[in-house]
Amino acid sequence: MNRLLNQRDVSSEELEVLLRERTEGREEFLLVDVREDREFQISRLRGVDLLKPTSKFQNWVDEFLKETKDKIVILTCRTGNRSGQLQDILTRRGHPHVINHVGGIVSYRGEIEKG
Repeated sequence: MNRLLNQRDVSSEELEVLLRERTEGREEFLLVDVREDREFQISRLRGVDLLKPTSKFQNWVDEFLKETKDKIVILTCRTGNRSGQLQDILTRRGHPHVINHVGGIVSYRGEIEKG
């Protein structure tokens, strides 16, 4: 877990390794998809813990900050753009450990769950 503490970004290749390590109990983090419900229903990364749609940000941000302040959070979306924007906002609002999945689901070659 220590190696994630100072990271701002992870590539798709790194995320694949991190998800495997989490399954093995060697890493601990939350993987949060910030795409919209309809996108999530079509396909998602295997291992996503939460869906927090960007369009509903104002509805979930305060509670999310409280609930995850002591956790490492990796945000993912389609290309890494929305997750990067939310990373900046969450960091400015005081979250200490938010990481952006650069490239998003379109660059991911690991396991994808359909519908």
